[in-house]
Amino acid sequence: MTKLSVNINKIATLRNARGGQVPNVVKTALDIERFGADGITVHPRPDERHIRRTDVYELKDVLTTEFNIEGYPSDEFLQMVIEVKPAQVTLVPDSPHVLTSNAGWDTVAHASMLKPIIDRLRAEGIRTSLFIETDEQRIEAAAQLGANRIELYTEAYAVLYPSDKEQAVKRYAECAAFASKCGLGVNAGHDLSLDNLAWFAENVKPLQEVSIGHALISDALYYGLQNTVAMYKRKLGGG
Repeated sequence: MTKLSVNINKIATLRNARGGQVPNVVKTALDIERFGADGITVHPRPDERHIRRTDVYELKDVLTTEFNIEGYPSDEFLQMVIEVKPAQVTLVPDSPHVLTSNAGWDTVAHASMLKPIIDRLRAEGIRTSLFIETDEQRIEAAAQLGANRIELYTEAYAVLYPSDKEQAVKRYAECAAFASKCGLGVNAGHDLSLDNLAWFAENVKPLQEVSIGHALISDALYYGLQNTVAMYKRKLGGG
């Protein structure tokens, strides 16, 4: 079954809006694990507008499920993840100023930059995933660079899904199958929700993991966090 990793950035955003430790990021992450999630994702940014570096180190010591750290591979980011040694690092091509991830890697144009970074992470025993769009050339290049997985950027799927769900999922299904033939595991994330997740998971094979934050935390305002995690798990076939 596809694993659910919950991105807790929005929990940190809410905490930072008021200061203090309410809601408590670490406690919420542990609760999410207890409620059945298969992993926790964080995306610390240089301005620490949500997840802080101190959060990352505190989470390292207490999480029992898979820890996935996303981010742009700056020197500071790489130093942190090598010290923390999460199960997975997802490299994204974000500039420090973007509101949220809005593009995948051009693994052909950035091959010379990415190759030594991936080699370094793999030498540390950290599974490495590249945030990427539905482009076979870039997926093949990701495999040649030594990445373990790709994370398919699913905004285009989410936008088209309400009007044409079959066309929306077509390229993702094709690219997931192609990535698997290249020896890559396949993750996915961005704008996946209770409305569109089940169709995506049914049609995109193989699919090791989805990372979901904004929609899940927003749904939790209505349904409660424990119930919401269970609802997303069911969409993935987990009950």
